[in-house]
Amino acid sequence: MKKKKVIILDKDRIAHKLRRMAYEIWEHNSDEQQITMVGIESGGKVIADNLAEILREISPMNVEVIGVTINKKNPLNHALDMGNDLTGRSVILVDDVANSGKTITYSLHAILSYDLKKVMVAVLVDRKHKSFPIASDIVGLSIATTLQEHIEVEIEDGKVTSVFLQ
Repeated sequence: MKKKKVIILDKDRIAHKLRRMAYEIWEHNSDEQQITMVGIESGGKVIADNLAEILREISPMNVEVIGVTINKKNPLNHALDMGNDLTGRSVILVDDVANSGKTITYSLHAILSYDLKKVMVAVLVDRKHKSFPIASDIVGLSIATTLQEHIEVEIEDGKVTSVFLQ
């Protein structure tokens, strides 16, 4: 029996959540001239790109977006998509869904090899049953799910179009 997909965020609500998240990021970093958003490939990178676009519209900050790829079978073998040094920067680690916290933990491991000014975690959807001690600082939607349920984020042309619970 196939599980039923229930839409939890549509395109309009996603746009509203992303805008609110961008304002929260700006509030927490209003004293910064520049921030670096590190998006976890692939959904987190799309969210980071979307947040950066809004931040450039609403704030005077210089916003850089880079990606990090985590191999879920070998998470310590990660790749940062950048040629720059993150030392001294304020970094926002971005993912689409925070499930167990494992991907975010290993992504933090990748960026914490630099001496950062500060780091925050932003996620579009935060599930409430973590296996790793990760708390998201900026959250679009917080939802309690069962371990058997799955959150699916649909992306089209570089934009998040819908989020489903399955």
